[in-house]
Amino acid sequence: MQEIVPIHRNTFGMSFQWKKDIANNVYNKFQLIFRDTGFYLSLEEIEQFSKEVQDAKGRGDCACANSNCTNTRTILLRTPSFMVDLAVSTEELDLIEELIDGTLFQIKLDKYIDGLCSN
Repeated sequence: MQEIVPIHRNTFGMSFQWKKDIANNVYNKFQLIFRDTGFYLSLEEIEQFSKEVQDAKGRGDCACANSNCTNTRTILLRTPSFMVDLAVSTEELDLIEELIDGTLFQIKLDKYIDGLCSN
């Protein structure tokens, strides 16, 4: 964990920046990890991912008619990596949403504070 700067964490995953990126002045890339998958994304790609989560939530869980299957992976979630889509459950989708929202909040808060401190 000494090689990273944590941004946000929940029970499903975490987001962080690599210290080597920061040392090389690469401030626009962030790592999101959940399940067994890691995404190395820009702020714009994380925002797009957030929109894809909202779209997936809007489509609902068509293959699962009863409430007993919240752990069934019946929702197709598009990712910012155009060749990768994920099959997720409603529970996982909620946790991914929280991870992305928390990550976006913290990144934007840090940028705001940095802007105040540099003036």
